[in-house]
Amino acid sequence: MDQADKAATPRHDTPPGAALPLLAAGPGAFDLLDGVRVLDLTTSIAGPYAGMLLGDLGAEVVKVERPGAGDDARAWGPPFLDGESLWFVAVNRNKRSLTLDITSAAGAEVLRGLIGRADVLLVNQPARSLAKLGLAPEQLRAARPELIHVSITGFGLTGERADHAGYDLIAEGYSGVMDLTGTPESEPQKVGAPAADMLAGQDAAMAAMAALFARARIGRGRSIDIALTDSMTRFLTCRVVPFLGSGEVPRRSGGRDSVIAIYQAFETADEPITLGLGNDGIWRRFWEAVGRPERGRDPSHGSNALRRAHRAAIVAEIQDILRGRPRAEWLAAFAAARVPAGPINRVDQVVADPALIARGLFYQVEAQGTAMPQVGTGFLLDGAANRPRRPPPRLGADTAAVLGEWLGLDAARVAALRAEGAL
Repeated sequence: MDQADKAATPRHDTPPGAALPLLAAGPGAFDLLDGVRVLDLTTSIAGPYAGMLLGDLGAEVVKVERPGAGDDARAWGPPFLDGESLWFVAVNRNKRSLTLDITSAAGAEVLRGLIGRADVLLVNQPARSLAKLGLAPEQLRAARPELIHVSITGFGLTGERADHAGYDLIAEGYSGVMDLTGTPESEPQKVGAPAADMLAGQDAAMAAMAALFARARIGRGRSIDIALTDSMTRFLTCRVVPFLGSGEVPRRSGGRDSVIAIYQAFETADEPITLGLGNDGIWRRFWEAVGRPERGRDPSHGSNALRRAHRAAIVAEIQDILRGRPRAEWLAAFAAARVPAGPINRVDQVVADPALIARGLFYQVEAQGTAMPQVGTGFLLDGAANRPRRPPPRLGADTAAVLGEWLGLDAARVAALRAEGAL
């Protein structure tokens, strides 16, 4: 490994998250969905993320997992922290874990009881599996029309691909985003995060909350059908609609073909920056910031359309200027001039950003004596960031408590279910 590789792959004697604030679970947590019960039967990322978002907003979320194994993501690693997969930890706070073999007769009976007390049910099995388990929306809502049934699959519950298996990677390929990611010379590339999973999870949580709002008015639930491929394709709306209206097929460009003429990364004397000159006022302020105000007043480049027609020459001109000073100087000058610009951060730099930490975006929460790093809900409510209600749960840690609270089962009945292998 050469020095450049070593610099790009930092090593830490202690976890980088150890420097983040350690928040106590409970006080200060958002309570917008207080009183809502969510039963989460999902695994991996999309469904658990939906459940976590609902939990972040105050819902009581019970995560139903397979005895002995649990959520698939519990095995995704390394990295692990205190035996827990950090991918699992990322999307499972504010839940309680109950282990249940829903394929057994006793387990299925317990599950029906839990569903009977839930407001929202989250599932991510394909239509055929749901029907076999008695969990299809039409099966459950026939008996409980007030239930909000939320399904998250690769391709939806209907159509020719309904039974096809799907992951984030598959949805990214179907959606077109991989074809647009990378440079003209590169192969199609996956986005650097599970984008389809996160988008689908957010869509599921948003739809569930809207359905809860509607149910409060009319007393009836809804069947919500989320597909990873749909969510990922919707993400490309601003590429799909221009194609449909113009016939111009967008191609990979390394992020240099925005409808905004100057909207890309540039080199400086040391480290690169991003720069977005999104309107005529910003265009003029940019040229004032670099000491050439007369250039910003040039009528030949006075509109975005004119700048797009001469994009290559303008980009080269700006690049020559920016190479003359280091990044920190340019960012200070552009911030003062209200010109949108920023660094291109690595993840280790992102989590050390004091402004993001101050907004509550990164923190730790204690789980059985171990500080687990978290990324926050991502918005402020009445000026305050969210705080964790519960840490990510250990497998089955809340089985007895949930069965007692939701179904009134006593210790003897719980022990009998364990003896039967249902828990």
